Amino acid sequence: MKVFISADIEGTAGIAQWDEADRNHPDWNEFRALMTAEVVAACEGARAAGATEVVIKDAHSSGRNLILDRLPDYARIVRGWSGHPDEMMYGIDAGFAAAIYTGYHSKAGTEVNPLAHTSNMRISRLLLNGEVASEFTFNALCAAGYGVPSVFLAGDEGICAEARAMVPGLAAVETLDGRGHATTSISPAWSRRLIREGVAAALSGDFAQALPAKAEHYEVIIEFNTPGEAYRASWYPGARTHGLRAIAFEHRDFSEILRALLFLKV
Repeated sequence: MKVFISADIEGTAGIAQWDEADRNHPDWNEFRALMTAEVVAACEGARAAGATEVVIKDAHSSGRNLILDRLPDYARIVRGWSGHPDEMMYGIDAGFAAAIYTGYHSKAGTEVNPLAHTSNMRISRLLLNGEVASEFTFNALCAAGYGVPSVFLAGDEGICAEARAMVPGLAAVETLDGRGHATTSISPAWSRRLIREGVAAALSGDFAQALPAKAEHYEVIIEFNTPGEAYRASWYPGARTHGLRAIAFEHRDFSEILRALLFLKV
């Protein structure tokens, strides 16, 4: 059994400030270690359930956060950004039994985590078929495009609630909750234990149906912070202006939505 892990940092237990997610700040060293430890816990849970190989996408910022020497000997690691539209899911394919998400965070425009955002800080909201979407929204649909179910997520309370609602049967571990500029978190040791146990249980059950519903047609709307960002993005083929600070793009094929986002968001 092959398992795919997409690892982010802003939903890691204990995190509270942007400095802790920034590789150019001294605080990042502590939180890259905590991010790595949660990934290792997920690997251990997958192994306990029978996984023979785990592929990890380091999916935060530079894509070069995880401490490699702490990863188990049955893991592969995808670092950096290839330029492929799968982005945070790059490396996944139809040969994987399941997808797992660690360190995930709430979407832009929500108040459950002071580090809430979607993709980058130039975007105020990202909508898919009329609903405000998170990074998990797009990543779970990306996995589903390969027939891979999303079975487990660890992150803040907001993204856990969203993931459970979107994917039937998905298991989740709430690492933290936020108000204003503060977070209340379980301890990193507690988080690692719950992740290890949660992944093992999820992969030991019947998870074949843990797939988000597919639509016949997709429309993505990107609301930028400034009109200039929207004007630039409006020149992408097929994109159209959607108000003063937003553009829209639609297609029947979700992979084309991902392809467009690769260029529209930058």
